[in-house]
Amino acid sequence: MARSVRSPIVAMIATAALAVTIFFGTGSAQADTAPPNSSTPNTVAADALPTAQINGVVWTQTIVGNTVYVGGQFTRARPAGASAGTSEVTRNNLMAYNLSTGVMTSFNPNLNGAVRAITASPDGSRIYVGGAFTTVGSVTRTRLASFSTATGGLDSSWKPTANNTVRALGAFGSTVFAGGSFTSANSQGRQRIASFTGSTGSLGTWKGTVPDGAVNALTVSPNGDRVVIGGSFTSYNGATTPGYGMAATNSSSGAGMTWNIGKLIKNAGPNGSILSLTSDSGGVYGTGYDYGPGAMFEGTFRASWSSGNTVWIEDCHGDTYSAVPVGDVVYTTAHAHFCGNIGGFSETSPRTFHRTLAFTKNATGIITRNSTGGSYFNFEGRPRPSLLTFYPDINAGNFTGQNQGPWNVAANSQYVLYGGEFTLVNNKRQQGLVRFAVSSIAPDKEGPRVTGASFTPTLTTPTAGTVKVTWTSNYDRDNELLTYRVLRNGAVVRTQTGLSVDWSRPTISWTDTGRTPGTTYSYQIRVSDPFGNTVTGDAVSVRAASAATLTQTPDPTASTEPKVAHDVNLLPAPEVAPDAQLVPEPQVVPEPEAVPDLNVVPEPAVVPDLNVLPAPKGQE
Repeated sequence: MARSVRSPIVAMIATAALAVTIFFGTGSAQADTAPPNSSTPNTVAADALPTAQINGVVWTQTIVGNTVYVGGQFTRARPAGASAGTSEVTRNNLMAYNLSTGVMTSFNPNLNGAVRAITASPDGSRIYVGGAFTTVGSVTRTRLASFSTATGGLDSSWKPTANNTVRALGAFGSTVFAGGSFTSANSQGRQRIASFTGSTGSLGTWKGTVPDGAVNALTVSPNGDRVVIGGSFTSYNGATTPGYGMAATNSSSGAGMTWNIGKLIKNAGPNGSILSLTSDSGGVYGTGYDYGPGAMFEGTFRASWSSGNTVWIEDCHGDTYSAVPVGDVVYTTAHAHFCGNIGGFSETSPRTFHRTLAFTKNATGIITRNSTGGSYFNFEGRPRPSLLTFYPDINAGNFTGQNQGPWNVAANSQYVLYGGEFTLVNNKRQQGLVRFAVSSIAPDKEGPRVTGASFTPTLTTPTAGTVKVTWTSNYDRDNELLTYRVLRNGAVVRTQTGLSVDWSRPTISWTDTGRTPGTTYSYQIRVSDPFGNTVTGDAVSVRAASAATLTQTPDPTASTEPKVAHDVNLLPAPEVAPDAQLVPEPQVVPEPEAVPDLNVVPEPAVVPDLNVLPAPKGQE
């Protein structure tokens, strides 16, 4: 699910002679690779960089230095650009590629079951892997294994066990924390969470009572004193507020700790779950899904490490699978179809899905009342981030049967990586993995999208010797501010700028005066982004009206409504958002408990199947 409030995307008209301009209003531009407002954060560019591909689904990714470790359910991998079934090599469920080049490495450990979680040791010398596998090559490893990042070799001394799937991993100091569906670890009772020493794999003291569901995600606090867990479990150590789908725990004993957002967001049971948790020094970022009674949240939240207070919520309608903070931006992957309650795109029919979203790390406004009806929970009045202009096109794949695209996002200061089951990125073949980079190392070749016959102006002659040129804004995958040039008979006669995104393309008009009545003129619109990527629409022609012909050539774009004088500084009224630098971290203690309505049945959504088939038999 998700929610949305339409952001005032407006056209900013540049100063120019020759005509009367039409003013569309004022408002804050959304950030992109070259944001109009320098106070907003830059996103990575939307250019899809060549990346190794896989033939199944990616569930997890971890960056260690210049290497990306990838886990999931797949049997083959191939280079960027290769068609499915060509240039393939064997890679069973775990592989690696070079972060800078996207080229696959020789790392080929050959696991016989799905990999659901990867984390690195604090010093980066090894990775820990969890999943449904029982062997690595010919060596027994029961759902947990460790590998050297220097050699790629299996760690012969680290061999803890779990009796069911491991779905989440985290490491701090000399301890590895694990969550999943298991009920024993190292042959001792551990209900869905357990810790191990990072060197020998011996069982640690972190444990708790998680009686049902699964732990799908966990993250460790910067000082290592707390571990936050999330999943489909309905209580933790007997508590439900928090404890229903989320809990903060003492990293040594597993004792429950204050986690106020867990009193508000309650996702668990058969119809909902917290799907991912990541963190940095600024807090915890979590995502979830809601498919019916007992759950109430889709989207992303940010909570403070201090008591788990709510910093912001984005309640876009659509299950959200993964989120990662990097710099001043939080990147997510979802199948979002409505972000109107937070100033984003509206619901369309048929639905339009945005599978990659980016948000400001800081709160910038307030959620408005849900406008789509149905069973969506009303988060009205709570702080929200701003949606940023980063909209690469990623399709839905069919490997899991759930018609989803990316399932996981990972990032460092230069790259943002998506992994999943998609087969196309920006309308080009790219299966399962893709990289995006900051503008300084990206091609920056993603320009305006609409061209040719689809990008032509409407021409009218409202008065003698004038031509009114009207066109719909173009859009760009990673730039909101575009520059338009009006060409008359092939020569530029007008330049102005405007703000637009794929889901909001304002109409722009300009009136060309001083034309010779009875003469035919040709007009085209040329549009460029801040990096010089340019497209030009087809030309259309019109005969400038004379006084004698005006009664026969009414302006079809003219309004028949009575004219009312408007203050251009008031219409349309921009949404007022507080300066992100001035918004303090909310200290809401405690959050009000929000109990999911067990009697409300929401609209159909996609249920993430945590035991996705095809999975090797006997592995889950």
